[in-house]
Amino acid sequence: MKIENTKAQMRKGVLEFCILSILKNGEAYTSDILETLKDAKMLVVEGTIYPLLTRLKNAGLLAYRWEESSSGPPRKYYELTETGALFLTELNTTWSDLQQAVNRVTSEKK
Repeated sequence: MKIENTKAQMRKGVLEFCILSILKNGEAYTSDILETLKDAKMLVVEGTIYPLLTRLKNAGLLAYRWEESSSGPPRKYYELTETGALFLTELNTTWSDLQQAVNRVTSEKK
């Protein structure tokens, strides 16, 4: 078993949560989302994020708007919908519970 595969699966498991969390502070362009994730050491490529953003939008968790750009094609800015904000609240609770459980299990002395 390769450790890199396990690490990648762990990152994928929390990627939606991270994207929604980034957008809780307001709208963002895809490259801004990618930069925030990379700054946090979340190794994500464009080929992963675009389908995920589309899936989140199709699920009604995100909305987007187009904005003209002076340096190229129009840009798509994503933002949380009301449903997305409620979903994020649930994920925050779940993450907190999961984090506590994992900490309990991994720090227990045998």
